[in-house]
Amino acid sequence: MNGILPINKPAGMTSHDVVFKLRKILKTKKIGHTGTLDPDVTGVLPICIGNATKIVQFLTEDKKEYVCEVTIGTSTTTEDFSGEVVEFDNSHKIISREQVLDVLNKLTGEITQIPPMYSAVKVNGKKLYEYARAGKVVERPERKITIYEFELLDNFDKYEGEFIKINFRVLCSKGTYVRTIAVSIGEMLGYPSHMSRLVRTKSGTIQLKDCLTIEEVQEYFEKDQILNKLLPLETGLKSLSKLVVDSDTINKVLNGALLPVPNNFNITDKLAIFDQFGKCYAVYEQHQTKHEFIKPTRVFNQ
Repeated sequence: MNGILPINKPAGMTSHDVVFKLRKILKTKKIGHTGTLDPDVTGVLPICIGNATKIVQFLTEDKKEYVCEVTIGTSTTTEDFSGEVVEFDNSHKIISREQVLDVLNKLTGEITQIPPMYSAVKVNGKKLYEYARAGKVVERPERKITIYEFELLDNFDKYEGEFIKINFRVLCSKGTYVRTIAVSIGEMLGYPSHMSRLVRTKSGTIQLKDCLTIEEVQEYFEKDQILNKLLPLETGLKSLSKLVVDSDTINKVLNGALLPVPNNFNITDKLAIFDQFGKCYAVYEQHQTKHEFIKPTRVFNQ
C-alpha cells in the first residue's frame, strides 16, 4: 500500500493518535503524518503510507491554510481555549472593520513570531511545553514566518460587545503558530485575546473537501476499496518545481547520479524529477560544492 491518505482529523486526537489508529485499521506500520495538529484543531492531515513516507518532509514544508476564530476579551496560558484564563476584559468594546483589516494587513508578509510556551519547539534539548507544565518560563528563540494571505470572513461593519469573535482565513508558511497570530491580533487592537477555534483547510494542494474521516477509512478498508482513495505520491510534490527528463536520465536518477543544473534553475529550489508519463522518481537540489550539478535529496521506487 503506497500513497497519501488525506485525513480530516477530528478534535480530541493528536496527530500521533491518528497514525496509531490508522496503523491498526490498515494493518501496516509504514505510516507517517505531515505536520502536527494540536488535539483541539481539526482538518487536513495528510498521511503518507508505504513509499510515500519518503515525501513527508516536503509536505511538512509546504504552505498551510487555516480558518480561525479569535475571541477578544480573554487571554489564556496556551493561547487557545484549552488553557487557563490569564487576562479578562469584559468592558464594552467597539471595533471597526477598518481597524481589523488594518491589523491583518500589518501582519501580512514576513513577520517574526515567538513560539508559545505550550509548544513542541525545543530549547536546550527540552520541549517548551515540558518547561510550561513544570511552571517554568524560558527564553524562546524568535523565528521568521510568512503570511501569504489574510482574508476577513465576517461581513460586519463593526464588532461590538463584551466579548468579540473575529473569523479569518490565513495562508501561511511552515512553522506558523496561528494561535500566536490570534494573540497578536488582540494585542494590536488593545485587548487580551485567544484562538477559540481552528480548522486546517489546506495542506499544500490537499484540501479539506478531499479528506476522509477515520470512520470512512475503516469502511473503505473493510469493503476493499481503500486503494481507490489513496492519492499518488506526486500529489504531495505539486508545489515543487518540475523537471521532465527522458528514460536514460531516469535510469541515472534511480542510481543517485548527479545531473547538470537545468536552465532557469533557482538555487533555493527543490526539483521534482518526472518522466514524460507524469511519474515522479526523485527530488533534487543544488550540490553544496559542485554548483554546476544538482544532487538527489530523495529517490523513489528504488
